[in-house]
Amino acid sequence: MSTHSISVDERLRNYMLDVSLREHPELRALRDETAKHEMARMQVSPEQGQLMQMLVRMVGAKNCIEVGTFTGYSALAVALALPNDGRLVACDISEEYTRLARPFWERAGVADKIDLRIAPATETLDRMIQAGEHGSYDFAFIDADKPGYPDYFERCLTLLQVGGVIAVDNIFMGGGVADPDADSDNVVAMRNFNALIRDDERIELSLIPIGDGLTLARKV
Repeated sequence: MSTHSISVDERLRNYMLDVSLREHPELRALRDETAKHEMARMQVSPEQGQLMQMLVRMVGAKNCIEVGTFTGYSALAVALALPNDGRLVACDISEEYTRLARPFWERAGVADKIDLRIAPATETLDRMIQAGEHGSYDFAFIDADKPGYPDYFERCLTLLQVGGVIAVDNIFMGGGVADPDADSDNVVAMRNFNALIRDDERIELSLIPIGDGLTLARKV
């Protein structure tokens, strides 16, 4: 037992992946391809993708939302965990980044589960709300521009049913949120977001120290 989370260095992380990671071949192939990209740091870690898959299965998710798709690794992970009639609405603004994802989605046999919508996410989510989709979704993942997190969170919370889960990425901002000297726009935005949802009585809350920090919020 321990009263604190253990610090995970690269040696321990490699051991963790060795004994626990079960990565679909197309996920691994997409991860390898994205590693060549100049913005590869934007991709979620494989252990985080696997955790999201378990969350999707644990909540029995059928309808999911993603805000921020990049090259499609997290979308592929979620889609693989969905039932045959499940769907993921994936929101992104980049045709360039998401174009890389499509062949991997196709080869994994889940392209028909992923509804990619290229537009500002607030516009896409607002259209979904206006279409009467309140309470129709089971799981949402937010991993996009940090100043936009409060807007994305509010809309996803509206679209989620009671018991649904929102996973929010990059909560630590590389440790910057705990550094009083760090004052970049993204760090400040994340500090403000963390403070905003800390006492939100509409959710149950847990911050998981995986990747760059992942907050889980369950709608109550």
